[in-house]
Amino acid sequence: MEYASWRTHTRVGLHQKQTELRALERSSRVMRHFLPAVPTGLLHVREYAERTLSRTVAGDPARDVRRAVDARMERQAILDDPSRSFTFLLTEQAVTWRRAPADVMAAQCSHMAAVAQKKNVEIAIVPRAAEVPAIPMNIFVVYDERLVTVELFSGEVVLRDPRDVAHHLDLFAVFLDHALTGSDARSYLLAAADEFLRGEQ
Repeated sequence: MEYASWRTHTRVGLHQKQTELRALERSSRVMRHFLPAVPTGLLHVREYAERTLSRTVAGDPARDVRRAVDARMERQAILDDPSRSFTFLLTEQAVTWRRAPADVMAAQCSHMAAVAQKKNVEIAIVPRAAEVPAIPMNIFVVYDERLVTVELFSGEVVLRDPRDVAHHLDLFAVFLDHALTGSDARSYLLAAADEFLRGEQ
C-alpha cells in the first residue's frame, strides 16, 4: 500500500498530479471509476474543474489552479482512444451536489450526457431511491485488474495487492447492478441539467 497526501501533491504542483494520472491512464486499457461524491476530472467542463481544484478550507496550500485545469482538460483526449474503455459509476449525489453555480452544474450534466455517447464510455448513475446492499464510502478507480487508487480527504492510497483489487472490482459490480445505464443514464443527466437551469430562473 502506498499513500501520498494532497499537501505533497500541492507542494510539487497539482499539474504534476495530472501528469501522473495521464501516464497511468495511458498505461491502462480498462478503467472503472466509482464516484460517490463528485464527477472525475476526465468528465469535467473547465468551469467545474476550476471549482474542484480551488482551495476548500483555510488550511489548504496555495495552488496554481489555471495550470492544473489546463493539464486536466488535456487529459480528456484519452476518451477518444477507442482502444481504451471507461466506466464512470456515479451516485445521484455526485451528479447533483452543488459544487458550482447552477449554470455550471447544468453545463456539467449536459457534458456528461454527451460523453456518455462515446462507444468506449459508459456512464452509470445509482439513484437515491435504489436499495443498495453497500455503502458508497470512497472514490476509487480500478486500472485494468492491477491496481486501485482510493481518494481520502487528506490524500490518496494506491493498492496493488490482487486481493484488494478483486475486492474493489466486486464492490464496483454491486453498485453497477443498481445503476441507471445507457439511455436511462443520459436521460437522467439531461433532466438534471434542465432542473439546474429552472432553479436558476
